[in-house]
Amino acid sequence: MGEDAESPKINHTFLRDYVTEADVISTVEFNQTGDLLATGDKGGRVVIFQREIESKGELEEVGETGDSGEYNVYSTFQSHEPDFDYLKSLEIEEKINKIRWLPQQNAAHFLLSTNDKTIKLWKVSERDKRPEGYNLKDEEGRLKDISTITSLQVPVLKPTDLMVEVRPRRVFANGHTYHVNSISVNSDGETYLSADDLRINMWHLGITDRSFNIVDIKPANMEDLTEVITAAEFHPQHCHLFVYSSSKGTLRLCDMRASALCDRHTKLFEEPEDPGSRSFFSEIISSVSDVKFSHSGRYLLTRDYLTAKVWDLNMDKGPVETYQVHEYLRSKLCSLYENDCIFDKFECVWNSSDSVIMTGAYNSFFRMFDRETGRGVTLEAWRESSKPRAVLRTRRVYTGGKRRRGDVGVDSLDFTKKILHMAWHPSENIIAIAATNNLYIFQDRVNPETQAQ
Repeated sequence: MGEDAESPKINHTFLRDYVTEADVISTVEFNQTGDLLATGDKGGRVVIFQREIESKGELEEVGETGDSGEYNVYSTFQSHEPDFDYLKSLEIEEKINKIRWLPQQNAAHFLLSTNDKTIKLWKVSERDKRPEGYNLKDEEGRLKDISTITSLQVPVLKPTDLMVEVRPRRVFANGHTYHVNSISVNSDGETYLSADDLRINMWHLGITDRSFNIVDIKPANMEDLTEVITAAEFHPQHCHLFVYSSSKGTLRLCDMRASALCDRHTKLFEEPEDPGSRSFFSEIISSVSDVKFSHSGRYLLTRDYLTAKVWDLNMDKGPVETYQVHEYLRSKLCSLYENDCIFDKFECVWNSSDSVIMTGAYNSFFRMFDRETGRGVTLEAWRESSKPRAVLRTRRVYTGGKRRRGDVGVDSLDFTKKILHMAWHPSENIIAIAATNNLYIFQDRVNPETQAQ
């Protein structure tokens, strides 16, 4: 995973030449098999991509093996519309904050999507047959005159062109006073949690008119408010455990077996602050923007402004691994504060074996870290590498010493091109990167058994 190495990544992308605010991608999520990929944008739309499995002959032509295949648009639908809270005189944006897939139980797929206030459950299904031969309706669906019906027939199903239907099955509204920042489906397959700035609620997927409040950090006097909830997630195996992060850089692991209201955490994870390095920006850059359980359930991955950290559930005194994502920005915090970039919320993800982590940065860069060696690589999602089967090269930010060809200076970084949202295929080396209004999908097709570099 050296900085000079070429990453064996093959990619294809979905690019647009123009940028409007509504087209900016705000969330990316693979389903449990990785065959479907959903994205949500600031315009309230959800686009689902389906993986097309290439034939064995096509793979042999390019010297590849495995079930490789590109992702093509499967369905697009409007999930949320702009709304208005008349009681508080506030506009409610249609922006999709999070998408989470439910485990597949039958031929249909189900996903949850949420904006700032309302969570919706959608059913995605296919239909390739249509009924014909109704007794009470004609071919155009109009009711027949009963007096003209002289015989009865059995309706039959006739093949038709494949149609993808997306229908809302549940609407979970009025559960949050503040903006929803997280949703997480429980391992029991029946419940999920939703978190806003001050509260975490648990919902049953079949009940829309009530939820159970499991965390409430709102003080009696809002002037005493010192921190907010930034992210929350259920444990991947144990349905009674969940974790939530705060703007103070702490993580709280909660066990719902202890009490119905988990105001008292089971474990508190925090890193002691070095008094000598404290500055005006310390609290801002220590705020955790994302938290993810590893697939094994043993570790937690968090992202703050400058670093990504791995925590062991059995060790709450501090992180077991710390990775510097863009330490070179520490000297630029003042200007980043002035242009509000210091408040950007970067996500982080694990690969399928929990051996590699990935997170975003600026200038269309994203970073991967090998946990075994501790070495990181900087990659770039940009148009020049958007051709199918193009090799994705590594990049380096020049911070001093010998400058190499192709290095990018810190002062040359474009802070408007930020990689905030990403997802990693649950079992393969396929990653999806959201760069403003473009979606990049990179795949390691050289050696499927080797972890991404």
